[in-house]
Amino acid sequence: MQISSRFTIATHMLIVLALEGRKQKLTSDILAGSVGVNPVIIRKTLSQLKNAGMITVARGTGGAEIAKDLKDISLLDVYSAVECLGKSGQLFSFHDKPNPDCPIGKNIHNVLDDRLAAIQAAMEAELAQTSLDEVVAATEKEIKEQSVSQ
Repeated sequence: MQISSRFTIATHMLIVLALEGRKQKLTSDILAGSVGVNPVIIRKTLSQLKNAGMITVARGTGGAEIAKDLKDISLLDVYSAVECLGKSGQLFSFHDKPNPDCPIGKNIHNVLDDRLAAIQAAMEAELAQTSLDEVVAATEKEIKEQSVSQ
């Protein structure tokens, strides 16, 4: 099992908006070209980021811009905006009906629930500690270092 790519797609899009948005109008087609996905996926993600108050999207002519200071957007904010954790809010889904007549099935929730909740909390705490500003700065640094070495 793998966490969906929605989070990394959204983060990629926000970095593009932060670095290129001042230079040009960024449409879903342009963002799709950078991310390497269909523009429909980009539009859905733009909608989710807009609903979370992170970006604005111009109607008609198109184009998206970041609506908040980059320091005020954490990776947890991005993750929360685009990942669908369902009604439970839990990262880990549990199979519906472990067999209560099996000693393992009867105890699996007692063994795993708290551990999985702690793992999710640790991941979310790490995401909360990293701002979009930090990943944008790291991206700029990588781009600069690559252009110097070529």
